[in-house]
Amino acid sequence: MVIRSATLTLQPTVLPIVDNNRLRLFSGSANLPLAQEIARYLGMDLGPMIRKQFADGELYVQIQESIRGCDVYLIQPNCHPVNDHLMELLIVIDACRRASARQITAVIPYYGYARADRKTAGRESITAKLVANLVTGAGANRVLAMDLHSSQIQGYFDIPLDHVYGTPVLIDYIASKQLSDIVVVSPDVGGVARARAFAKKLNDAPLAIIDKRRQAHNVAQVMNLIGDVAGKTAVLVDDMIDTAGTIVEGARLLRTEGARQVYACATHAVFSHPAVERLSSGVFEEVIVTNTIPVPEAKRFPQLTVLSVANILGETIWRVHEDSSVSSMFR
Repeated sequence: MVIRSATLTLQPTVLPIVDNNRLRLFSGSANLPLAQEIARYLGMDLGPMIRKQFADGELYVQIQESIRGCDVYLIQPNCHPVNDHLMELLIVIDACRRASARQITAVIPYYGYARADRKTAGRESITAKLVANLVTGAGANRVLAMDLHSSQIQGYFDIPLDHVYGTPVLIDYIASKQLSDIVVVSPDVGGVARARAFAKKLNDAPLAIIDKRRQAHNVAQVMNLIGDVAGKTAVLVDDMIDTAGTIVEGARLLRTEGARQVYACATHAVFSHPAVERLSSGVFEEVIVTNTIPVPEAKRFPQLTVLSVANILGETIWRVHEDSSVSSMFR
């Protein structure tokens, strides 16, 4: 596996954070390495915080410095174990609110529970909206999220939300490989807009779409390919890879249709079982993801490349804190 800590170099218009008396950066336990990278980019340290877990599983959090009147940024993706990390985020938000923070921004690189974002049948929950309610109710004043599963989730929040994308680091990496005859492929119809934007930034590469029918959650059946991939380098693009059923079946179809090489790109490496076995089976030349979710040693394999989004998140935090605009380079 290849781990790259900084693929996208960003140049702030002025020096990074200088008013450390007002800005505070804290991290939950979900992805401490990413939070440390963001802190280094901003030229500051993570705030001290005590985390404990009682014997019955309850979490305890205490902020170890004064944050009265400060702008606090809490970095916590809602990744596995999702419920524990979501609850930890809510508890830390509550602790900061009770410590009189002036403004609390929840930085959520991976937004869990996002897949249930609408009602497709009766008597089911819209968990993406529920999580938005919980984060807001806990006391967050603002949210910074990366590559939401669907853009409509932004509308579930009644507080400001900054939505940035991990695709710039993926595109820069693919471009650096100087692959020939690239065709960008959407693994399903719902991801066409994402794949089209990806293709446009790769010198208007052609687009192909895989038509599939999902019989159940985490189970996908590929039905048809719209577009030409014969003799070309296919780049499958998605927001996340969970069990990898969809993207691997898509890659097999592309091979059958004559693709010369197949690459997979995704922002969020969820990697639920049996994703690693599927992704490392030889169907891909390379699987390229970002570090919004930590990838433990047990989930690493030779074809995997992990790119860092710390610079994008750090730059966005700095711009939000300075009330300047988030550059179009993040979109």
